[in-house]
Amino acid sequence: MIKLPVLSIKNKFLLSMATFGLSTPAFAENSVILQSSDFVGISFWLISMALVASTAFFFLERDRVAGKWKTSLTVSGLVTLIAAVHYFYMRDVWVATGSTPTVYRYIDWLITVPLLMVEFYLILAAIAKVPTGVFWRLMIGTLVMLVGGYLGEAGYMGVLPAFVIGMLGWAYILWEIFGGEASKINANQAPANVQSAFNLMRWIVTIGWAIYPIGYFFGYLSGSDPTESMKALNIVYNLADVLNKIAFGVIIWSVAVTESEKK
Repeated sequence: MIKLPVLSIKNKFLLSMATFGLSTPAFAENSVILQSSDFVGISFWLISMALVASTAFFFLERDRVAGKWKTSLTVSGLVTLIAAVHYFYMRDVWVATGSTPTVYRYIDWLITVPLLMVEFYLILAAIAKVPTGVFWRLMIGTLVMLVGGYLGEAGYMGVLPAFVIGMLGWAYILWEIFGGEASKINANQAPANVQSAFNLMRWIVTIGWAIYPIGYFFGYLSGSDPTESMKALNIVYNLADVLNKIAFGVIIWSVAVTESEKK
């Protein structure tokens, strides 16, 4: 007989909130259906369902890890929950209108990307005393990167200067996690498992996040057909979120479980 895990009251609450947040369709009255030839729409559906599954997984796994790791898993679940809600809206905008849901995407990123940066701080704080300056430097870099990208994509600034601003914010983040104080704390004080997770996370920020400026460049700066660029840009952004949100959270879950089971 299979013994099911008993959920804590807090986890039941988190799952209930997740279910409530994911149960409201964006355009319930819209009769437009997803076409089998709409590969952009299909990519929106695939990532939205993957985000829902990831949210349930991260919240359920909170009861498996030690107390100092619960916040990290909660943040991972919040990232995928927030992204899933926005993806429900974005996929309906695309299927109904065929237009890029830029505003929804950046609202999502303005919440979830800072939370992803918080994860660097949280996994280090679980094993060492981390100055708050690390947290704020990661936040500043994140906001500069996102605001620059939005100003360009929304048409408030020329796409090239906005691209440069966004790249400067990203470079600042990379400096902090590869050569700054966060990197030094990881190298000098973190156990092997945490160091491994930290390294994987910063390579996701390097390689995985590179997908966004590459997509931005080909979508807005390459001079290609705007309609085709828009389709390609959305598929690239959607697939990138699988790596940058779900895989990022799985890495944190893995180190949290490993470190908790040592006790």
